[in-house]
Amino acid sequence: MAATVPKLRRAIRNAAPNLSVERRLWEAGAGWVVGVDEVGRGAWAGPLTVGAAVVPPDRRVYKIRDSKMLTEDEREALYERIAAWCVRWSVGHASHEECDELGMADAQRLAAARAIDGLGIEPDHVLIDGNWDFVARGRTHRIVKGDRTSLSISAASVLAKVTRDRIMRAEAEHYPPYVFELNKGYPGPRHKAALQYLGPSAIHRRSWAFMDGLPWTGVPRFVRPDPQGSFFD
Repeated sequence: MAATVPKLRRAIRNAAPNLSVERRLWEAGAGWVVGVDEVGRGAWAGPLTVGAAVVPPDRRVYKIRDSKMLTEDEREALYERIAAWCVRWSVGHASHEECDELGMADAQRLAAARAIDGLGIEPDHVLIDGNWDFVARGRTHRIVKGDRTSLSISAASVLAKVTRDRIMRAEAEHYPPYVFELNKGYPGPRHKAALQYLGPSAIHRRSWAFMDGLPWTGVPRFVRPDPQGSFFD
């Protein structure tokens, strides 16, 4: 049974995304309109994750917001409802090793390709949050702050965020000092302190610039044969 979604906080009550872009595309004859969003780009550990969602034109799930505007409990409560509501949805990942080996740009493209492939359809239009086309598939529409305005992108953002958070909570059991259950692999005081004392875990992205500031632990910073530059450099 799906968890009850709590009453929306006043601060986000009037920040509802809508289907205005999707409706224009549907009315123009588009069949499959896919919203995509990524999560984990700024993390120091764990996968980069991309969600893809196809939403129905005639049914709504209320209280969907950009995943960053929701609390963890609110996202978890919405997750099953969104998954059941979507016509199709999928989540794709690029592992921490792939982030190191490919660089962030290609890792994000890989995760997006896996997410869209997981839908089992070829999209007519893809709605992307932000101003960079990391999909290059079908006709792409870049929407700045799309995770706040497009319902398809907002749905994808929640599906991606909850999926990745669950992965990081499961990893936390194997790496307790890094408190991944709280920070989900993003930098924070306790995470940074653990890195200074213990060095990187097996799921840290070892090409990141934070590696240069650590005491020598015998684990060198990963350098790609053809470096593309770290996101944090």
